[in-house]
Amino acid sequence: MDEDFLRDLFVSLADVRVRRMFGGQGVYSGDRIVAVVVRGELYLKSDAVSEPIYEAADLARWTYAREGRAPTRMPYYRMPESALDDQDEAGGWIAIANAASRRASQQSLRPKRAAKAK
Repeated sequence: MDEDFLRDLFVSLADVRVRRMFGGQGVYSGDRIVAVVVRGELYLKSDAVSEPIYEAADLARWTYAREGRAPTRMPYYRMPESALDDQDEAGGWIAIANAASRRASQQSLRPKRAAKAK
C-alpha cells in the first residue's frame, strides 16, 4: 500500500509513521504499532477487548503457516474493504485498533512478577 494513502487514512492518530517490516509495512502512532500491511492487505491491532468486536464484524484474522507447523494466529484483523474508501468508517476501526495498541503498550510497561521459588 502507498505510504501517503496510509498516512491519510490514519490521519486521526498523532505522529503517524509507516515503516517497512517483514516484507510489508507497519503503521505506528508514536512508538506504538497500530496496524500492519501484509501482502497488500491492511490489518488492525487487536487484543482481548477488541477481538470480539472484530469477530462480530466477521473480519478475517491474520494467520500464517510455516512448513510442518500449525498456523500462527497474529493479533491483527483485516480492515473492512468499505472502510478503505470511507474516512468516517475507517476512523471508527482505527480508534479500536489504537485503543488495543495503547492497552498493549501499558501492559508492556508493567513490572514482571518474579517467579516463586520452589
